[in-house]
Amino acid sequence: MDIDDLWDWLRGRAWPFWLAHGIDWQARAFHEHLTLEGARCTAKFRRLRVLTRQIYSFSEAHRHGVPRAGEAVELGIEFLRRRARQPDGGYAWRFGLDGRVLDNRRDLYDHAFVLLALSAATAVLPQAPLRAMALALDDFIEQRMAHAAGGYLESLPPALPRRQNPHMHLLEARLAAAEAFGEPRFLEGATRLLALFRARFLDRGTGTLVEFLDDDLRPLPGAVEPGHHCEWIWLLHWHARLTGGPVPPEAARLAGFVARFGRLPNGALRDGVAPDGAPTSHEARLWPQAERLKSATLLRGAEWPEALAALTPYLRADGLWHERRLADGRLSEEPAPASSLYHLSCGILFARANR
Repeated sequence: MDIDDLWDWLRGRAWPFWLAHGIDWQARAFHEHLTLEGARCTAKFRRLRVLTRQIYSFSEAHRHGVPRAGEAVELGIEFLRRRARQPDGGYAWRFGLDGRVLDNRRDLYDHAFVLLALSAATAVLPQAPLRAMALALDDFIEQRMAHAAGGYLESLPPALPRRQNPHMHLLEARLAAAEAFGEPRFLEGATRLLALFRARFLDRGTGTLVEFLDDDLRPLPGAVEPGHHCEWIWLLHWHARLTGGPVPPEAARLAGFVARFGRLPNGALRDGVAPDGAPTSHEARLWPQAERLKSATLLRGAEWPEALAALTPYLRADGLWHERRLADGRLSEEPAPASSLYHLSCGILFARANR
């Protein structure tokens, strides 16, 4: 496949398939996954993460003229407002199939995706109510989840270890909110997160990410994920574009680490490596391949055709996908997670727009 083939698959197969089978229209909610045979969902719960990622994906589908995508976005925003948002201004984490709250924690990672969903939904719904929700959410994160040692709590109640990943997605969401709403505070907040990345989330000795940290943001041992490196490369470029500054040199260091240590022999990005580059996994999930498509679009060169070639085998003609390549090279037959549609939508759209 080339990028035009990927785009045709996303717009003509994946988005329509998930609109037809990935939504519980009667319960007005989204399914967690779809089985590869029969397109069924067997989950007994619903997650805030899936809700918000599907709002993002279907907002983009609506933007590109896919029928009923706007209805799906309206359904998702309605669930956010009536079911997920709580009296304190935060959002619950997990729900039953009937919509009742099963777990009322406030998760930073998922709150970042609420902000991304609100920003994306401006393609469908009037901007003013979404802006008010976005500003209130940012207030909640700043007032209730800020950590004295820097950055933000993993959750309320607090949990350890702390991770760079939720902060990375909050950076993404604030960049999207800056573009959607034009409020200076979102770009200012994104810039503070970039400073935290430089101070705490990047190992200057190895040029790799620090994935896990203690309560005082001191690094903890553990594998790092090449897919996260690709996401940071894309975000560093995005922030530079919005601020009018140069692309930070950290982007090249992250790219160098991925090029040296991140790939399996078949060219796919492996799930994990040690900070010294030693492999910790011989499997390759779908989502890092989609994120690599974005960084390869920016880096050009040999990365671009290899990224396309690595992603293509995961995709099925019906609009579903294989979630992982196993260590023996086979593609898994597990259900396709709804949350991966976000990665595919974002990756393919960015690559098509910037090829």
